[in-house]
Amino acid sequence: MTLSQFWSGNAFDAYTYFGAHIDAANGGVTFRTWAPSALAVSVIGEFSSWQPVQMYPIERSGIFELHCPSAQAGQMYKYVITDSKGCSREHCDPYGFGMELRPAFASIIVDLGQYAFTDSEWMAARDKCYDRPVNIYEMHLGAWIKTGDGLTDWHTYESIADSLIDYCKDNGYTHIEFLPLAEHPSDNSWGYQITGFFSPTARYGTAAQLKKLVDKCHNAGLGVIMDFVPVHFAVDDYGLRRYDGTPLYEYPADDVGESEWGTCNFIHSRREVQCFIQSCANYWLTEFHFDGLRMDAISRAIYWLGDERRGVNERSIEFIQKMNSGLQRLHPTAMLIAEDSTHYPKLTAPVEYGGLGFDYKWDLGWMHDTLNYMRTPPDERKYHHHKLTFSMQYFYNELHLLPLSHDEVVHGKATIIQKMWGQYEQKFPQARAMYMYMYAHPGKKLSFMGNEIAHFREWDECRQQDWELLKYPLHDAFRRYMAELCALYSEQPALHCKEYDPAAFRWLDADAADKSVYVFVRQAEGQTICAAFNFSDQPQRHSVHTEKRVKKTKVLLCSDWQRFGGQTVEGASLVSPTTDGLIFTLPPFCGVLIELQ
Repeated sequence: MTLSQFWSGNAFDAYTYFGAHIDAANGGVTFRTWAPSALAVSVIGEFSSWQPVQMYPIERSGIFELHCPSAQAGQMYKYVITDSKGCSREHCDPYGFGMELRPAFASIIVDLGQYAFTDSEWMAARDKCYDRPVNIYEMHLGAWIKTGDGLTDWHTYESIADSLIDYCKDNGYTHIEFLPLAEHPSDNSWGYQITGFFSPTARYGTAAQLKKLVDKCHNAGLGVIMDFVPVHFAVDDYGLRRYDGTPLYEYPADDVGESEWGTCNFIHSRREVQCFIQSCANYWLTEFHFDGLRMDAISRAIYWLGDERRGVNERSIEFIQKMNSGLQRLHPTAMLIAEDSTHYPKLTAPVEYGGLGFDYKWDLGWMHDTLNYMRTPPDERKYHHHKLTFSMQYFYNELHLLPLSHDEVVHGKATIIQKMWGQYEQKFPQARAMYMYMYAHPGKKLSFMGNEIAHFREWDECRQQDWELLKYPLHDAFRRYMAELCALYSEQPALHCKEYDPAAFRWLDADAADKSVYVFVRQAEGQTICAAFNFSDQPQRHSVHTEKRVKKTKVLLCSDWQRFGGQTVEGASLVSPTTDGLIFTLPPFCGVLIELQ
């Protein structure tokens, strides 16, 4: 990085200059921080017995620097920043590569070169998976499985690696997505309110251990994505808030300076702040080999406070475009994924064509419509029939990813299985059919941990998943069903190739509202798969017309087979070809995937 790049907002490697850097040639550590309105800045740390050592301003740059010969990797430090009024406050390093476990907040000197990756083959073959399966297992690392019953009985990045990889491979996932792993003070923010943007959270170990986890995933054939928060930051006094005694990283105006979560909104129009955020995104992709970033709360960058009535935030839009354009250039095979609930156009169009430069966008409309339909009593579903067909009317406007995420299983919303209409045993066949609809529908997939075992308790970051549910036949059968469905999605090219080509999808019947029946086909790589669903509580016999005569059918998967807890005997006739189409015999709450020849 050059200072001119920093002032102009064009640096993507500011972390190589700012922060604490080990001088391999001469020994010691060089510290640098940007605090333009500070009267003075000192470093305190283990190397100085926590006594302040004055940092020196670099001309009129607002940057303070110090080389400390006695400092070394593993030692803790803080900055003491004195503002223009003479008030001093201790801060963690905005560019620090490590931090203490909360509630302590000292930064830690880290040697980023300590771990050597062995994933060159994976990195060379990696791409954005437009014509490859993407089936993401979204998870909170601390609440997947614990080492004991205590709140802090977390596994480390290293100790959880083997069991997590085996589980995801056995259950048919292609990628793991971690909720934010940057350091954060409050467990119940799940990592979305950050103080250490460049620091892997100490809850689960060190930067080297996180690198080892990613490396192991790659060598096992699993991609790794991390949630990234480019819109807001935590308000803790030791963090970015009023870092030099003034609103530096945040807006100075109160009406737009605070988010709905009580956090500070980044001021994206400030070039030095742009460098901070885009360098952080580049840092996680470069230093940790993450295969993608899921960017949180993009609607709050598009519109002021996420409210369309307040208008578009043009400066934030320009920043997102510049950041994504630079990341695409630096990491052409990494995925940039937007979590956005607005209708703002061209999120997944390239920046050079007026887009925002993301590779995928969460289809939250699909998620809401689908779950609302499944809540509806069966005899009323005919009045809401097109909730399950509407998504295909806008699907090709963007490159969509279908999410059933952590946001849908917390805060009184009920878990996915709970959202199904009816009593306990009635929920399972509906959930199996709904997930088949999801995996047959075009678009990449994401499902939060616990969904695959039909978790009935809402997610709680303090507790591990209720793995004891697998002792119960319906839950164990549900997990086995989900594993087969996930495997089928990855194995069958028609289910994941050409997902964003309108010619590869066709409704055979989208209007059988009285029966709550839906039938469509997916075609790719010379394969045709027909997906048929009966979301009513009555068996349905239903015929559809096909453009070409079907000579032979093969049932790939039925959600109602007995081995999954259903009523249908495997091998029972579910579809019969006719001279001009197909006749389906569908049990209640059933989905079936059929290969056509």
